[in-house]
Amino acid sequence: MNFDYQQFIPEDFAPDSRVWVYQSNRLFMISEAFAIEDILNDFISTWNSHGTPVKGYANLLFGQFIVFIADETATGVSGCSTDSSVRVIKQIEERFNVTMFDRQLLAFIVKDKIQVLPLNQLKYAVENKFITPDTLYFNNLVKNKEELLSNWIIPVKDSWLRSKVESVAPSAV
Repeated sequence: MNFDYQQFIPEDFAPDSRVWVYQSNRLFMISEAFAIEDILNDFISTWNSHGTPVKGYANLLFGQFIVFIADETATGVSGCSTDSSVRVIKQIEERFNVTMFDRQLLAFIVKDKIQVLPLNQLKYAVENKFITPDTLYFNNLVKNKEELLSNWIIPVKDSWLRSKVESVAPSAV
């Protein structure tokens, strides 16, 4: 699988544009992905903050991650406009029977595929060398476009998981 996603991120958005990443517990089917694309396009075309259009972007990446970006150089994103994007994700959860808010599910690239692992299984995965310090991890905690471009897919050793991996395999990191 090609994990070059930077080409899909709008160049004309400011580096400090706000980013939200929602990870599905499973890969969407092609038919679902097309439906989600329509849902996201409809949302972005009407995304407003206090009646002013938001310069926004939304996309389903790798069939499993929904990314929202708001360039606040023209219009700031308020709590209400953020809530409206969360409602879209909740609608997607309900319609497609997926989980998109479970921060205990971690996503890694293993053998050129995205593998989702519950946090409580990380120790087992490290002990059995399924996950190593060099395994690529989807850092869904990125906050802005600049971080999305440079720190979304990173080695475990460069993420917040480093200490968890070191505690299982101290000499591995």
